[in-house]
Order: sequence, then C-alpha cells, then structure tokens
Amino acid sequence: MTARKTPQTMKPATAAKKLDVYLPATPAEFQEGVVSRDELNALQADPPEWLRELRRTGPHPRSVVAARLGVSISGLARAGITEALTTDDIEAIRDENPDWLEHERATQAEVRRQEAELKKKPRQ
Repeated sequence: MTARKTPQTMKPATAAKKLDVYLPATPAEFQEGVVSRDELNALQADPPEWLRELRRTGPHPRSVVAARLGVSISGLARAGITEALTTDDIEAIRDENPDWLEHERATQAEVRRQEAELKKKPRQ
C-alpha cells in the first residue's frame, strides 16, 4: 500500500507574502481559503487579472513600498508610514522627495555599502 501525498498548503497571508500583494486587497475567496503549492505556482506563472491589477496599482504591502522607495521597512516606520500605499501614493512621495526619504535612502545606501565590505573580508 502506498501512502497518498497530501498537497502542501499555506495560509492566505503566507501566499500573499510570497506573491508580494497586500492580503486585505485580495478577493474574499483568496483570503478565506487555503492555497496549495500548485495553486501558488499557477498564480505566479499565469496571474489572474486581479493579481496583475494589484501588482500594478496596489495597495502594496510595506515590503514593496520600501523597495520602490529605496528604503528599509524600518525607515518607513520612522517616517510614520505604517499602512499600505498605492502606486500613486508611492509616486507622490517620490515626486515630493521629502527630507526623511533622502535621509532613509542615504542610510540604506550606507548599510548596503557596509554589508558589501563585510562580504569582501576573508573569514577568520
């Protein structure tokens, strides 16, 4: 007798994170169910219209907002941005280029420079 393999499933929050979308903006059927590994792969390979639209216009999760602005998630929090933003919101912040954004971008650049230096150093 062979054991049947049960499909690997994940919570909607995990699937949304892997898809880089904001869970509360996804359709109700996505939020209320479980997502199998095969379903996730299908969504990534051939995204439905709702997923393409979410990725295009948002609202976006903080990780995506931070990446699009070139800052860390902590930098967003220090600036008081804790909610999901749309693509238009992100563009408005970029166009305005507030002082906090310049400061956080500089901080992020310094962190990346230090990380690159550490990788170059031989381990002892």
